[in-house]
Amino acid sequence: MDIEKDDREDLAEDRTELAEDRTLLANERTFAGWMRTGLSCVAIGLGFHALFNRMEPEWVPKAIATAFLLVAIFVFHAATRRACRVTDRLDAHMVTAFGAMNLRVIAWTMSAATLLLIGAIWVLTIGW
Repeated sequence: MDIEKDDREDLAEDRTELAEDRTLLANERTFAGWMRTGLSCVAIGLGFHALFNRMEPEWVPKAIATAFLLVAIFVFHAATRRACRVTDRLDAHMVTAFGAMNLRVIAWTMSAATLLLIGAIWVLTIGW
């Protein structure tokens, strides 16, 4: 009887570990989805600026594009904060988890690139 109980406990522990691994992988997919959402905001902002850059007054399309780019930065960091909480709370067992530091590096890199785009929109004048 004790052998059966030990086997059941081992199987339960294995199932718990696999569930944690699945949760970590789901967290990474969710993070990637939110990063795609942020990149969509970047695309909308740049697209708006490209389509309406001749509007008067000149600052209006720039301000609207900037708003979308700032929303993208917010999405990048909100996604990272949420994903890091899950990553810090769980342990990887059979999978290689994406570390919280990697998530932060991705978010900060994407944010820096987006800030450069904001600067380019306001500073650079492209003559067509």
